[in-house]
Amino acid sequence: MNKVPMTVQGEAALRTELEHLKKTERPRITQAIAEAREHGDLKENAEYHAAREQQSFVEGRIMDIEDKLSHAQVIDVTRLPRTGKVLFGTTVALINTESDDTVTYRIVGDDEADVKQNLISVSSPIARALIGKEEGDVVVVRAPGGDIEYEIDEVRHV
Repeated sequence: MNKVPMTVQGEAALRTELEHLKKTERPRITQAIAEAREHGDLKENAEYHAAREQQSFVEGRIMDIEDKLSHAQVIDVTRLPRTGKVLFGTTVALINTESDDTVTYRIVGDDEADVKQNLISVSSPIARALIGKEEGDVVVVRAPGGDIEYEIDEVRHV
């Protein structure tokens, strides 16, 4: 399987979540199942079924995180050469050429993306348009609502 790019912070967040699920949630759910079993008939025991559903979700999430970490290619942008080009992990300040609005995005892995925090996926249309470009370049982003033209104002390797 292909390696999936991920920032150092993204990997740390996944490892923290994995540890929490294994060390806190698993034992809590196991205890809840044991307590529900003590109440008798399992067919009509809502607490038991809810705990089993939680257990299924947590085990699925653990497997998902372990799979992502096993295929992760962790990229530390602070160790990359400062080329001035937009790369995975860089922070990019953009100016909309029509409205002069400015926006800043950091290009991260798919699992780390959060538009509300200005973290965009490396596979998003805007990131694909920006990768490899430099400060001062003008890029056209093909968006569902139409093309948007941005000028790259600043590229930071943070």
